[in-house]
Amino acid sequence: MSFNSQYTTEEAVEIEKEFSRLREKCYLDHAGTTLYAESQVRSVCENLTQNLYCNPHTSRTTEDLLDQVRYRVLRHFNTRSSEYSLVFTAGTTASLKLVAESYDFAESKGSFVYLRDSHTSVLGMRELVNTERIFPIERAELLAQLRANTQSSGEQSSLLVFPAQCNFNGGKYPLELIRKIQTDGISGYEKDRFRVCLDAASFVSTCFLDLSKYKPDYVCLSFYKIFGYPTGLGALLVHHTARDHLLKKYYGGGTVKIAMAGKNYHVKRDSLVERFEDGTIAFTSIIALLNGFQTFERLIPFTAGLRSIERVSRQTFHLARYCYQRLKALRHFNGTDVVKLYHDTDFSDKRLQGGIVNFNILHENGSYVGFAEVSYMASIHNIVLRTGCFCNPGACQRHLQLSDDDVLKQFDAGHICGDANDLIEGHPTGSVRVSFGYMSREEDVNRLIEMIEKCYIRKALANGLTRAQIVSKYKSHDQPRLKMICLFPIKSCGAFKVTTRWPLNRRGLKHDREFVIVDENGVALTQKKLTEMCLIRPRINLKTNELTLRHPGMVDFVLDMDLFGESQGIKLCQTKVCQDNVQAIDCGDAVAEWISIALQISGLRLLKQSDEEVRTFQQSEKEIALANQAQFLLINQASVRWLADKVSDWDNLYEEPTLGSLVDRFRGNLIIETPQAMEECDWKEVRVGQQAFTVDGPCSRCQMICIDQSSGAKTTEPLRTIAREFKGKMRFGIYLSHMNRLRDSSDEQWLFCNSVVEGLVE
Repeated sequence: MSFNSQYTTEEAVEIEKEFSRLREKCYLDHAGTTLYAESQVRSVCENLTQNLYCNPHTSRTTEDLLDQVRYRVLRHFNTRSSEYSLVFTAGTTASLKLVAESYDFAESKGSFVYLRDSHTSVLGMRELVNTERIFPIERAELLAQLRANTQSSGEQSSLLVFPAQCNFNGGKYPLELIRKIQTDGISGYEKDRFRVCLDAASFVSTCFLDLSKYKPDYVCLSFYKIFGYPTGLGALLVHHTARDHLLKKYYGGGTVKIAMAGKNYHVKRDSLVERFEDGTIAFTSIIALLNGFQTFERLIPFTAGLRSIERVSRQTFHLARYCYQRLKALRHFNGTDVVKLYHDTDFSDKRLQGGIVNFNILHENGSYVGFAEVSYMASIHNIVLRTGCFCNPGACQRHLQLSDDDVLKQFDAGHICGDANDLIEGHPTGSVRVSFGYMSREEDVNRLIEMIEKCYIRKALANGLTRAQIVSKYKSHDQPRLKMICLFPIKSCGAFKVTTRWPLNRRGLKHDREFVIVDENGVALTQKKLTEMCLIRPRINLKTNELTLRHPGMVDFVLDMDLFGESQGIKLCQTKVCQDNVQAIDCGDAVAEWISIALQISGLRLLKQSDEEVRTFQQSEKEIALANQAQFLLINQASVRWLADKVSDWDNLYEEPTLGSLVDRFRGNLIIETPQAMEECDWKEVRVGQQAFTVDGPCSRCQMICIDQSSGAKTTEPLRTIAREFKGKMRFGIYLSHMNRLRDSSDEQWLFCNSVVEGLVE
């Protein structure tokens, strides 16, 4: 199998120059959003800085330019203003919402019919349409309309909504359906006269929508799907024959000829566009579309009678077919399939298939790999892809063979849209999607395949040994003990290891996750984004109350923590940590400069959590610092040994990592040793010396444990083995909360290393 690029060598080189920011990253989520070209954004900035653009209600010049943009957009779809009106919206969802709340169903007698395999933005229209006659239509039933002999004689004003391309797997729907349904209706709805609303968001991102040939009544789309920039901008295209079926209720801004304040009287403007674009539209973003078109057509020029978008359609289809074929050919050593593909075509015809590939990965025994694990592994390999159900529950249910009862059971089991609860009773709740854009390359597909081969295609074990025959090389100890206390003064930086004793406070270990590094936008940094953070290794002197920062090749920085109390009158700022907005204190320019140099990123700041800030973890209702969700994380060295024995391949490492380095990867606070591996999984309460703790549950692991804390290097292990051994549940270690409530900073108790550890099962 091979891939033949639709671009010339010169074109490919120019396109690659525009996306140098990708560097080592492989971007495969163009169905989520495509990427903007660098020269495109530069030209937007130059345009805005060199020109004065006023509110279009003030400036006729700006208004005329916006009309030019409308003309340019309509030309892209091979139509003109005499056939279609173009209403700018906030995106496809806003366009669909506008149709739902405005469409006239003729006193609620008409039908609202929508394809079951639709985006949730279409499903949401059910909440607004002014009719009680709401019906889903199955994919097969919709396609059958092309062959149906229906003759609609009714006049009930009805609406059908379906996508031009499925955002789940890229399957295209014949656009001939539009005219057929407008003329002949839908089987079973003989009394209805249908108009068609086309959800074109996924389709127009890489395909040519020819509105001179296919004439839906309403077209909904988003521009970031085509150009990457600007976001938050879309359009509703309305065919001139369907204008009178949209009844606008709300008005605002310049959408009226007259409006009286004391009397409920107004007259809307005559033009559909003027009636429907409430307030001041996003005129600078709309103007930026011109730069998008210019860049797009410069990089992929008209060639051999093909429009730029038609060439992109060919390129992305061939890339997706190449990816589909390579995935389909993958086999485990026992001959079983490595992936299960979710498609309605075999990628033989670009008229039926777009540039999206959807699948799940299988173990050699046929069981599923959870999509969250695949996402983590992809992240480790700098591959950006999408997982879940992609806001298309109908297609997800159909391809994953989930009944409505199955979905409700998954919901009752705790699964919600967008979470990482990827396997329930061994069955997937979603899948993996890769999608291609005009800047995608053959190398992107190859990197994806290499990642899957490396992480999921296991070789047979040497010498005929089975895993049950592999025994641990390590001896267990007689009595469970607390071996080490680890705290992480700066969130996501290195550990400060204690082998004597350490005080507790109301948030957990004193000074644990008390500081956070944020970028110039105030966004908290983590090792998931910047693995080099592990090389900053803080130390704390309790006697002097000083925080010392160390980094290879740099002089230590000493921070006096007494200077950062609210009593000093230091101004508080706000940042977001683990979805929570927290109050914090900026620690000053000197330490900010040191950290920026250490991590080689300008504009970084070090913030300290305010003493007045109260964060609680909902499950335990205990106060926590800047940790993810609990006061303490307990890791058992015996369990780490057990896990290490299960790892068959440490990627490209010259030698297996030491036990200590593996323990470090799990970033636990309380490092214990027990006689038996994994026995902590059954504990409900834990006593360490005189201190008692409740167990809040297992720790769900992510790609952080694949980062070597001594170097920042990434591996696929041990996350891959955890997922395999625990059947997709990526859990290791347990969360704890202190049972005694400590009131303030002066109320301290102590944990002592080498204390006896007792786990209570009941």
